[in-house]
Amino acid sequence: MKRSFSKPDSALVIAAHPDDAEFQCGATLAKWAASGTTVHYLICTDGSKGTWDPDTDQKALVITRQKEQIAAARRLGSTGSVLFLEQIDGELQSDLATRSQVAKAIRQLRPDAILGHDPWRRYRLHPDHRHAGLLAIEGIVAARDPLFFPEHALDPHRPAVVLLFEAEEPDHAEEVTGWASAKSAALLEHRTQFITTHGIEDPHDSEQVRAFESRVEQELSDAGQPYGLASAELFKVILDL
Repeated sequence: MKRSFSKPDSALVIAAHPDDAEFQCGATLAKWAASGTTVHYLICTDGSKGTWDPDTDQKALVITRQKEQIAAARRLGSTGSVLFLEQIDGELQSDLATRSQVAKAIRQLRPDAILGHDPWRRYRLHPDHRHAGLLAIEGIVAARDPLFFPEHALDPHRPAVVLLFEAEEPDHAEEVTGWASAKSAALLEHRTQFITTHGIEDPHDSEQVRAFESRVEQELSDAGQPYGLASAELFKVILDL
């Protein structure tokens, strides 16, 4: 299973929260960056609710998570922009004003490929993932057509391909053998998420860290197995843009 498209010269990943991009397509981004793709990030929310500590300083958490995201992007080899819309975590909306911000970023960065959440996934619990996916799709439509948001004073831009992660019906398996360690290293930059998503209670416990790395490796292996690949990340590809 592989939809045919050329490796992009530039790519933009549009993610709901800091760490979503690394979890969903980190190995792909690392592979592409190593072969010359300029990788950009657009993070929709501020990540201010990404903790189980009810007494946390949310303003400090936002700053920390932005720094973690930038460090994670650089770990993957990204040399492009890391942009933050700073919408409130858990309150993201796919409204017209936010769509304009996404379309503006697309027009400014002019990526060949856009990666984002599949907004049509059934039984999704987190609303930010759904809205971030809609913003990516709707932002592409607005960015490509000149009569949308003329106040941007930017030329329209039409990407060549969209890759949706978290898809229920993927039709592209990106082979990422050898890139699990890069994905893990990037995810380990998100230290604020060790307890909530990584299952690491003590960052100094090498066994816990290795268990997380093994989990990442296994998930990539499991994704690739049905398609005869040792390791893969899965996407729904849209080429008719």
